[in-house]
Amino acid sequence: MKYVIIGNSYAGLSCADAIRRFDKSGEVVIVSDEKYRAYARPLISYYLEGKTTDETIWYKDDDYYEKNNFQFLPGKKVVSVDTASKRVITEDGENINYDKLFIGPGGTPFIPPTEGFNPDSPMMGTFTRFDDAKKMEKAAKIAKHKEAIVVGGGLIGLKASEGLRGLGLHVTIVELLPRVLGLALDEMSGNITAKRLNENGIDTATGETVTKINLDEAGNPTSVILKSGKELIADIVVVGVGVRPNVGFLEGSGIKIDRGIVVDKTMMTSVQDVYAGGDAAVIYDVINKRPNIIAIVPLACEEGRVAGTNMAGVYREYPGGMGLNSVEIYGLPIVTIGLTNPSNESQKVYIYQDEKVYRKLVYDDEVLVGAILLGDISGSGILSAIIRQGLKSLKYKDEFINGNIYSFVIDNEFEIYNINEGYAIRGDFEDLPEFSRANWR
Repeated sequence: MKYVIIGNSYAGLSCADAIRRFDKSGEVVIVSDEKYRAYARPLISYYLEGKTTDETIWYKDDDYYEKNNFQFLPGKKVVSVDTASKRVITEDGENINYDKLFIGPGGTPFIPPTEGFNPDSPMMGTFTRFDDAKKMEKAAKIAKHKEAIVVGGGLIGLKASEGLRGLGLHVTIVELLPRVLGLALDEMSGNITAKRLNENGIDTATGETVTKINLDEAGNPTSVILKSGKELIADIVVVGVGVRPNVGFLEGSGIKIDRGIVVDKTMMTSVQDVYAGGDAAVIYDVINKRPNIIAIVPLACEEGRVAGTNMAGVYREYPGGMGLNSVEIYGLPIVTIGLTNPSNESQKVYIYQDEKVYRKLVYDDEVLVGAILLGDISGSGILSAIIRQGLKSLKYKDEFINGNIYSFVIDNEFEIYNINEGYAIRGDFEDLPEFSRANWR
């Protein structure tokens, strides 16, 4: 059996690991358009800050591919997939045959139409890959005024800003929404986050967008013009608005695309023996009860594992996922889970706030469907499990809002909320050992 994996990503390598778990001898080929072995993409901002290096950014061992008998093909971009003849075609004309295929190509940075933006300039670019961080590192060294503009106040924009600030630049985040992390945070938590950024040398211009980038004779930025007409000096311009599924190369393949790659519960696409996962896949959103693209690392890993398991002949279903983000901004831990800004008036919101902590829970009837945790993220893992499983937990809202998350017994059923291990399970109370029951409150 020959397995081909497009993408040396979290999803792709989780898929490869799952295949090898159940198929010790099958041929596994991993194709990547980047020249690097597997690295931790979330750490590229830490690379700029010097918190990680060329030696520590990798998340797999040097001998990972050899040890697992994987054939790794770096620097090869797949330009098309011929599902009729079961082969993928690379940019250099190579044809790679497969028996089963996994597609984990990730996302492509979205660049809004902006006059003057030139990705070929050494002082402009995006921020999703290791090479992007290396480019900005070089740009910071020659920046005349030490001024950087980051377009986009989402996770990508915030981490790019932190990295650039770590190189000694003054940074301004330009965000179209009324607050940073606007899709995940509410007004209060957004203001707290912006304040922490401001205190550390990163300004925020919300409700704004860059309409034009003024250039020097070499084609590099000198300033930007905002929607309001305000002009800001800019040596460096980074666009971190977000990504879109990288699916253009699948045109004509017969694989169903609806914004991203449509998959079933086994992570198989509309074409037999072709699977997909990660930032380009459309999965079931357990909170919004519909297909959705949720581009986060934990889901990518889980999707890859499910796909690889099925590819190796062992049936497994993927239950779906939900939005979950975890980030730390200058010592301020932030976790957002599920539905954080409800639009349905029947949904109830409970908030705890003091000088250092903001915790918000969103309930739909008795079911917890979302949470925002700033400053104190106690129990975030277990709240995530409770939300994902749709457990009724309204009676424990006071404990949850205060971060007191332990174990609870409900009638003759048990629900275990383990703050240390990060899981929630349900079952028959009588099935549990007596010593376990005795230690619950």
